[in-house]
Amino acid sequence: MERRNFLKKGLAVAGASSFAAPDVAFADKKPKNPPKAKFKLNYAPHFGMFKNSAGESEIDQLKFMADQGFMALEDNGMMGRPADMQEKIGKEMTRLGMKMGVFVIDKGGNGKNTLAAGKKEHLDIFLNGCKRAVDVAKRVNARWMTVVPGDFSRNLPIGIQTGNVIEALRRGAEIFEPHGLVMVLEPLSDTPDLFLRTSDQTYMICKGVNSPSCKLLYDIYHMQKNEGHLINNINLTWDEIAYFQIGDNPGRKEPTTGEINYKKIFEHVHQKGKAAGREFIWGMEHGNAKPGKEGEQALIAAYREVDNFVV
Repeated sequence: MERRNFLKKGLAVAGASSFAAPDVAFADKKPKNPPKAKFKLNYAPHFGMFKNSAGESEIDQLKFMADQGFMALEDNGMMGRPADMQEKIGKEMTRLGMKMGVFVIDKGGNGKNTLAAGKKEHLDIFLNGCKRAVDVAKRVNARWMTVVPGDFSRNLPIGIQTGNVIEALRRGAEIFEPHGLVMVLEPLSDTPDLFLRTSDQTYMICKGVNSPSCKLLYDIYHMQKNEGHLINNINLTWDEIAYFQIGDNPGRKEPTTGEINYKKIFEHVHQKGKAAGREFIWGMEHGNAKPGKEGEQALIAAYREVDNFVV
Protein backbone atom coordinates (compact mmCIF):
# COMPACT_ATOMS: atom_id res chain seq x y z
CA MET A 1 0.00 0.00 0.00
CA GLU A 2 1.38 3.44 -0.90
CA ARG A 3 2.13 5.75 1.99
CA ARG A 4 -0.27 8.45 0.85
CA ASN A 5 -3.19 5.97 0.66
CA PHE A 6 -2.37 4.62 4.11
CA LEU A 7 -2.32 8.13 5.56
CA LYS A 8 -5.65 8.98 3.92
CA LYS A 9 -7.32 5.91 5.41
CA GLY A 10 -5.77 6.55 8.78
CA LEU A 11 -6.97 10.13 8.86
CA ALA A 12 -10.45 9.08 7.80
CA VAL A 13 -10.70 6.58 10.65
CA ALA A 14 -9.29 9.03 13.16
CA GLY A 15 -11.68 11.73 11.97
CA ALA A 16 -14.67 9.44 12.29
CA SER A 17 -13.62 8.49 15.79
CA SER A 18 -13.10 12.07 16.88
CA PHE A 19 -16.60 13.06 15.77
CA ALA A 20 -18.36 9.93 17.01
CA ALA A 21 -17.06 10.00 20.58
CA PRO A 22 -18.65 13.33 21.61
CA ASP A 23 -22.02 12.21 20.21
CA VAL A 24 -21.95 9.04 22.29
CA ALA A 25 -20.88 10.91 25.40
CA PHE A 26 -23.63 13.49 24.87
CA ALA A 27 -26.24 10.80 24.36
CA ASP A 28 -25.30 9.21 27.67
CA LYS A 29 -25.92 12.48 29.50
CA LYS A 30 -29.38 13.13 28.07
CA PRO A 31 -32.09 12.77 30.76
CA LYS A 32 -34.40 9.86 30.07
CA ASN A 33 -37.45 11.82 31.27
CA PRO A 34 -36.70 15.54 31.08
CA PRO A 35 -38.81 17.68 33.45
CA LYS A 36 -41.94 19.24 32.00
CA ALA A 37 -42.50 23.00 31.97
CA LYS A 38 -43.73 24.41 35.25
CA PHE A 39 -47.42 25.21 35.48
CA LYS A 40 -48.33 28.89 35.53
CA LEU A 41 -50.33 28.50 38.75
CA ASN A 42 -49.31 26.80 41.99
CA TYR A 43 -51.43 23.65 41.69
CA ALA A 44 -50.79 21.40 44.71
CA PRO A 45 -51.31 17.63 44.32
CA HIS A 46 -51.53 15.36 47.35
CA PHE A 47 -49.73 12.13 48.19
CA GLY A 48 -51.30 9.15 46.47
CA MET A 49 -52.46 11.08 43.42
CA PHE A 50 -49.56 9.75 41.31
CA LYS A 51 -48.58 6.58 43.16
CA ASN A 52 -49.10 4.39 40.08
CA SER A 53 -46.49 6.41 38.23
CA ALA A 54 -44.13 7.26 41.08
CA GLY A 55 -44.53 4.41 43.58
CA GLU A 56 -45.48 4.40 47.26
CA SER A 57 -42.58 6.53 48.53
CA GLU A 58 -43.62 10.07 49.42
CA ILE A 59 -40.20 11.37 48.37
CA ASP A 60 -40.44 9.68 44.96
CA GLN A 61 -43.94 11.11 44.55
CA LEU A 62 -42.61 14.61 45.28
CA LYS A 63 -39.92 14.17 42.63
CA PHE A 64 -42.52 13.00 40.13
CA MET A 65 -44.79 15.98 40.89
CA ALA A 66 -41.91 18.41 40.35
CA ASP A 67 -40.87 16.64 37.13
CA GLN A 68 -44.42 17.09 35.80
CA GLY A 69 -44.35 20.82 36.55
CA PHE A 70 -46.27 20.90 39.86
CA MET A 71 -44.46 23.17 42.31
CA ALA A 72 -46.61 22.82 45.43
CA LEU A 73 -47.93 20.07 47.71
CA GLU A 74 -51.02 19.69 49.86
CA ASP A 75 -51.22 17.08 52.62
CA ASN A 76 -54.25 17.14 54.90
CA GLY A 77 -52.82 14.38 57.06
CA MET A 78 -49.40 15.93 57.66
CA MET A 79 -49.95 16.27 61.42
CA GLY A 80 -50.39 12.50 61.66
CA ARG A 81 -46.98 11.76 60.15
CA PRO A 82 -43.92 11.10 62.36
CA ALA A 83 -41.80 14.18 63.00
CA ASP A 84 -38.78 12.73 61.20
CA MET A 85 -40.90 12.09 58.10
CA GLN A 86 -42.25 15.64 58.23
CA GLU A 87 -38.68 16.94 58.28
CA LYS A 88 -37.69 14.67 55.40
CA ILE A 89 -40.62 15.91 53.32
CA GLY A 90 -39.80 19.52 54.16
CA LYS A 91 -36.16 19.16 53.14
CA GLU A 92 -37.01 17.45 49.85
CA MET A 93 -39.56 20.13 48.98
CA THR A 94 -36.95 22.81 49.66
CA ARG A 95 -34.49 20.99 47.40
CA LEU A 96 -37.09 20.76 44.63
CA GLY A 97 -38.21 24.38 45.05
CA MET A 98 -41.76 23.34 45.95
CA LYS A 99 -44.17 25.25 48.21
CA MET A 100 -46.19 23.66 51.00
CA GLY A 101 -49.94 24.15 50.94
CA VAL A 102 -52.39 23.37 53.74
CA PHE A 103 -52.54 20.59 56.25
CA VAL A 104 -55.51 20.07 58.57
CA ILE A 105 -55.23 21.02 62.24
CA ASP A 106 -56.06 17.88 64.16
CA LYS A 107 -58.57 18.98 66.80
CA GLY A 108 -59.15 15.51 68.21
CA GLY A 109 -62.44 14.70 69.88
CA ASN A 110 -63.19 11.72 67.61
CA GLY A 111 -64.88 14.03 65.13
CA LYS A 112 -67.41 15.27 67.73
CA ASN A 113 -65.50 18.40 68.68
CA THR A 114 -67.42 21.57 67.80
CA LEU A 115 -66.34 25.12 68.52
CA ALA A 116 -69.93 26.37 68.14
CA ALA A 117 -70.97 24.76 71.44
CA GLY A 118 -68.72 27.04 73.47
CA LYS A 119 -67.51 24.21 75.71
CA LYS A 120 -64.16 24.59 77.45
CA GLU A 121 -63.07 21.03 76.71
CA HIS A 122 -63.61 21.58 72.99
CA LEU A 123 -61.72 24.86 73.09
CA ASP A 124 -58.81 23.25 74.93
CA ILE A 125 -58.56 20.48 72.32
CA PHE A 126 -58.56 23.06 69.52
CA LEU A 127 -55.90 25.26 71.10
CA ASN A 128 -53.70 22.25 71.79
CA GLY A 129 -53.98 21.34 68.11
CA CYS A 130 -52.96 24.88 67.15
CA LYS A 131 -49.86 24.70 69.34
CA ARG A 132 -48.82 21.37 67.83
CA ALA A 133 -49.49 22.70 64.34
CA VAL A 134 -46.86 25.42 64.82
CA ASP A 135 -44.13 22.79 65.19
CA VAL A 136 -45.40 20.84 62.18
CA ALA A 137 -45.50 24.00 60.07
CA LYS A 138 -41.86 24.73 60.88
CA ARG A 139 -40.77 21.23 59.84
CA VAL A 140 -42.44 21.41 56.42
CA ASN A 141 -42.15 25.17 55.74
CA ALA A 142 -45.93 25.58 55.77
CA ARG A 143 -47.85 28.79 56.22
CA TRP A 144 -51.51 27.70 55.98
CA MET A 145 -53.48 25.22 58.09
CA THR A 146 -57.11 24.21 57.57
CA VAL A 147 -59.67 24.64 60.35
CA VAL A 148 -63.21 23.26 60.30
CA PRO A 149 -65.20 24.46 63.36
CA GLY A 150 -67.30 21.30 63.48
CA ASP A 151 -71.07 20.76 63.69
CA PHE A 152 -73.95 23.04 64.64
CA SER A 153 -74.96 23.01 68.27
CA ARG A 154 -78.71 22.71 67.72
CA ASN A 155 -79.70 23.77 71.22
CA LEU A 156 -78.14 27.24 70.84
CA PRO A 157 -79.22 30.28 68.77
CA ILE A 158 -77.09 30.79 65.66
CA GLY A 159 -75.79 34.13 66.92
CA ILE A 160 -74.47 32.53 70.11
CA GLN A 161 -72.83 29.75 68.12
CA THR A 162 -71.20 32.31 65.82
CA GLY A 163 -69.90 34.23 68.82
CA ASN A 164 -68.44 31.04 70.29
CA VAL A 165 -66.65 30.25 67.04
CA ILE A 166 -65.24 33.76 66.71
CA GLU A 167 -63.95 33.70 70.30
CA ALA A 168 -62.28 30.32 69.80
CA LEU A 169 -60.64 31.43 66.57
CA ARG A 170 -59.34 34.60 68.19
CA ARG A 171 -57.58 32.42 70.74
CA GLY A 172 -56.15 30.29 67.94
CA ALA A 173 -55.00 33.37 66.04
CA GLU A 174 -53.06 34.52 69.09
CA ILE A 175 -51.01 31.33 68.84
CA PHE A 176 -50.31 31.71 65.11
CA GLU A 177 -49.71 35.45 64.77
CA PRO A 178 -46.17 35.51 66.28
CA HIS A 179 -45.09 32.86 63.76
CA GLY A 180 -46.70 34.45 60.68
CA LEU A 181 -48.96 31.41 60.24
CA VAL A 182 -52.53 31.47 58.92
CA MET A 183 -55.44 29.19 59.74
CA VAL A 184 -57.84 29.05 56.81
CA LEU A 185 -61.50 28.33 57.52
CA GLU A 186 -63.16 25.92 55.11
CA PRO A 187 -66.93 25.94 54.57
CA LEU A 188 -68.02 22.46 53.48
CA SER A 189 -70.90 20.70 51.72
CA ASP A 190 -70.37 17.20 53.16
CA THR A 191 -73.33 17.34 55.53
CA PRO A 192 -75.90 19.98 56.59
CA ASP A 193 -74.88 19.34 60.19
CA LEU A 194 -71.66 21.31 59.68
CA PHE A 195 -71.63 24.80 61.17
CA LEU A 196 -69.57 26.46 58.41
CA ARG A 197 -71.39 26.22 55.07
CA THR A 198 -71.00 29.33 52.91
CA SER A 199 -68.35 31.85 51.88
CA ASP A 200 -70.29 34.88 53.15
CA GLN A 201 -70.70 33.25 56.59
CA THR A 202 -66.96 32.54 56.67
CA TYR A 203 -66.22 36.10 55.55
CA MET A 204 -68.27 37.45 58.44
CA ILE A 205 -66.42 35.26 60.94
CA CYS A 206 -63.01 36.31 59.58
CA LYS A 207 -64.02 39.94 59.95
CA GLY A 208 -65.10 39.21 63.50
CA VAL A 209 -61.82 37.52 64.40
CA ASN A 210 -60.00 40.45 62.76
CA SER A 211 -56.58 38.81 62.48
CA PRO A 212 -54.12 38.20 59.63
CA SER A 213 -53.92 34.65 61.00
CA CYS A 214 -57.57 33.82 60.27
CA LYS A 215 -58.68 33.76 56.64
CA LEU A 216 -60.99 31.97 54.19
CA LEU A 217 -60.22 28.78 52.28
CA TYR A 218 -62.42 28.92 49.18
CA ASP A 219 -63.01 25.33 48.06
CA ILE A 220 -64.58 25.66 44.62
CA TYR A 221 -66.14 22.18 44.67
CA HIS A 222 -67.92 22.75 48.01
CA MET A 223 -68.99 26.28 47.14
CA GLN A 224 -70.42 25.21 43.78
CA LYS A 225 -72.64 22.75 45.68
CA ASN A 226 -73.62 25.08 48.53
CA GLU A 227 -74.02 28.47 46.89
CA GLY A 228 -72.95 28.65 43.21
CA HIS A 229 -72.23 32.08 41.62
CA LEU A 230 -68.56 31.25 42.05
CA ILE A 231 -66.82 34.25 40.50
CA ASN A 232 -69.30 36.70 42.05
CA ASN A 233 -68.80 35.22 45.52
CA ILE A 234 -65.02 35.11 45.07
CA ASN A 235 -65.16 38.83 44.30
CA LEU A 236 -67.37 39.55 47.32
CA THR A 237 -65.13 37.69 49.78
CA TRP A 238 -61.84 38.44 48.01
CA ASP A 239 -60.02 40.33 50.75
CA GLU A 240 -60.45 37.44 53.21
CA ILE A 241 -59.49 34.61 50.82
CA ALA A 242 -56.01 33.20 51.42
CA TYR A 243 -56.21 29.81 49.70
CA PHE A 244 -58.17 27.92 47.04
CA GLN A 245 -59.00 24.25 46.57
CA ILE A 246 -60.09 22.50 43.40
CA GLY A 247 -62.54 19.76 42.48
CA ASP A 248 -65.03 19.54 39.65
CA ASN A 249 -68.74 18.83 40.20
CA PRO A 250 -70.31 16.33 40.03
CA GLY A 251 -67.80 13.66 40.97
CA ARG A 252 -65.11 15.72 42.71
CA LYS A 253 -62.45 14.89 40.11
CA GLU A 254 -59.98 16.97 38.10
CA PRO A 255 -61.03 20.05 36.08
CA THR A 256 -62.79 19.40 32.73
CA THR A 257 -64.61 16.32 34.13
CA GLY A 258 -67.67 18.21 35.39
CA GLU A 259 -69.69 21.38 34.96
CA ILE A 260 -67.39 23.99 36.53
CA ASN A 261 -65.67 26.34 34.08
CA TYR A 262 -62.19 26.18 35.60
CA LYS A 263 -60.59 27.86 32.61
CA LYS A 264 -62.56 31.01 33.40
CA ILE A 265 -62.06 30.75 37.17
CA PHE A 266 -58.28 30.30 36.95
CA GLU A 267 -58.00 33.16 34.47
CA HIS A 268 -60.19 35.46 36.59
CA VAL A 269 -58.43 34.81 39.91
CA HIS A 270 -54.99 35.02 38.32
CA GLN A 271 -55.73 38.39 36.71
CA LYS A 272 -57.36 39.75 39.84
CA GLY A 273 -54.49 38.49 41.97
CA LYS A 274 -51.85 39.90 39.64
CA ALA A 275 -53.47 43.32 39.83
CA ALA A 276 -53.43 43.14 43.64
CA GLY A 277 -49.95 41.61 43.95
CA ARG A 278 -51.37 38.34 45.31
CA GLU A 279 -50.55 34.74 44.43
CA PHE A 280 -52.37 31.63 45.63
CA ILE A 281 -51.80 27.93 46.07
CA TRP A 282 -54.55 25.80 44.49
CA GLY A 283 -54.98 22.60 46.47
CA MET A 284 -55.96 19.66 44.25
CA GLU A 285 -58.38 18.18 46.79
CA HIS A 286 -60.05 15.73 44.45
CA GLY A 287 -59.76 12.22 43.09
CA ASN A 288 -58.63 10.96 39.69
CA ALA A 289 -61.41 10.42 37.15
CA LYS A 290 -59.70 7.36 35.66
CA PRO A 291 -57.63 4.62 37.36
CA GLY A 292 -53.97 3.68 36.97
CA LYS A 293 -51.15 5.42 35.15
CA GLU A 294 -53.44 6.35 32.27
CA GLY A 295 -55.72 8.17 34.69
CA GLU A 296 -52.77 10.03 36.20
CA GLN A 297 -51.59 11.14 32.76
CA ALA A 298 -55.14 12.21 31.90
CA LEU A 299 -55.25 14.30 35.07
CA ILE A 300 -51.96 16.02 34.17
CA ALA A 301 -53.25 16.67 30.64
CA ALA A 302 -56.43 18.23 32.05
CA TYR A 303 -54.38 20.66 34.13
CA ARG A 304 -52.25 21.51 31.09
CA GLU A 305 -55.43 22.29 29.16
CA VAL A 306 -56.91 24.67 31.73
CA ASP A 307 -53.53 26.20 32.61
CA ASN A 308 -53.10 27.32 29.01
CA PHE A 309 -55.87 29.86 29.57
CA VAL A 310 -53.91 31.61 32.32
CA VAL A 311 -52.24 34.75 30.94
